Amino acid sequence: MYLTENGTLTAVVGNTRSMRECFELRDADAGGRIGELTVPRAETTVETPALLPVINPNLDTISPRRLAEEFGAEILITNSYIIHGTEDVREQALEEGLHELLDFPGAIMTDSGSFQLSEYGDIDVTTEEILEFQHEIGSDIGTPVDIPTPPDVSRERAEDELATTQERLEVAEDVDTGDMLVSAPVQGSTYPDLREEAGSHADATDLDVFPVGAVVPLMNDYRYDDMVDAVAAAKRGLGADAPVHLFGAGHPMMFALGVAMGCDLFDSAAYALYARDDRYLTVRGTRQLAELDYLPCSCPVCTEHSPDDLRALPDRDREEELAAHNLHVTFEEIRRIKQAIRAGNLLELVEQRARAHPAMLDGYRALLDHAAQLEQSDPVSKGSFFYTSHESARRPEVRRHHERVTRLETPDSLFLTEGEPARGDEYDESWRVEPPFGPFPRALSKSYPFTAELPERTDRAALEAAVEGVVRLVEANPETEVTLGHWGWPDGVLEAVPERVEVVDLMGDGD
Repeated sequence: MYLTENGTLTAVVGNTRSMRECFELRDADAGGRIGELTVPRAETTVETPALLPVINPNLDTISPRRLAEEFGAEILITNSYIIHGTEDVREQALEEGLHELLDFPGAIMTDSGSFQLSEYGDIDVTTEEILEFQHEIGSDIGTPVDIPTPPDVSRERAEDELATTQERLEVAEDVDTGDMLVSAPVQGSTYPDLREEAGSHADATDLDVFPVGAVVPLMNDYRYDDMVDAVAAAKRGLGADAPVHLFGAGHPMMFALGVAMGCDLFDSAAYALYARDDRYLTVRGTRQLAELDYLPCSCPVCTEHSPDDLRALPDRDREEELAAHNLHVTFEEIRRIKQAIRAGNLLELVEQRARAHPAMLDGYRALLDHAAQLEQSDPVSKGSFFYTSHESARRPEVRRHHERVTRLETPDSLFLTEGEPARGDEYDESWRVEPPFGPFPRALSKSYPFTAELPERTDRAALEAAVEGVVRLVEANPETEVTLGHWGWPDGVLEAVPERVEVVDLMGDGD
């Protein structure tokens, strides 16, 4: 489901099937959405975007009960393969059930051992065995044994391993899992066409949740642009009603980017792993505790301790306090993203986060390479458009206007101007030209996005985008005589204006 022009949500049919009953969308902005994932076995509904803290069944840094009561976790993820392979834990899980074992009141997702397969090359369970085991211990969302193909492998290997994953998804469809939801991982390495094919295949199954797998190596190497391309390709194959899980994306710095791509679920072991190494998470990156003179956060941990206090704690206590801080920051960012979606300014938040690291900026620019894809789900009306960097000129709203301007009716003669409308009867009509959008009738001046807030010093990217809008209008209306009035636009920008358009510099410096 996506927002229509009148602001309501409507169903969009996927590639081969209609609605997934377990997932319903409530709000959308760019590729991001607020949704409701119904988890029938847990008798609960999880609001997305959602964070799934990773729980090691043999090692609790923060107890699952505390995750629910203090941090508001509605869902977590643990590893069924570790439980299966640890005799005393396995027997307890089979006897008491997973919820009793972990003491967690929300929904529990289980991984299958695919991570261990990628790390060690072999595991000793099949898809049927691990799904049946996950069902037996009371998992709410199970996972088959897929093949997590790493980045940059040969195409032949990527194709062979994807075929194996697809065979296992078909096997998973035939396993009796009752009302346990089952995920369908989307693989394909760094080949966009394979990712898209994998998404289409997964979407055609009767499975329920769609993790984009094997992207952790990309994130570890700060290849956020390649990660965006992989997710965008998977999304093209998946239906609009498919809940998407970005496997292994645990750092709050990249959550806004991940949500803007259309991901709904994120699992995080980073809160605990980083705490173990005295690392302190922020939305702008990671800091070593030893480097901090102040704690730039107002969570309970940071208001009750100084850096010296934390450094003086025994190892186990310090680890727990840092893990708690890391979780507070992580959950806070999820809430901030939801509010940004609701307010219609998710991309402004992504732009802020993109300035934290050059690789994040690469990721944001890669996201805007897929503006046409984002535009399909982006609401046509929001609160306000803020132009905060030259990347703003590539946002879906700009692209949408450039496409729509070709459908506008034009008179015989038209004056396009940044300034006041033309006086007298020299032109039939006078339209506004607003960087980065370009031309539009003055009657639309109070409509989104033409109420945009722009800096006084307009940059070249905005002017070039405005000229693109002029070009689109002129090419669509070859019989209309067009004059463009501008305020000192550089010659290099104006070179793209068609020759038949008369260009007037309103500053009086010549044509």
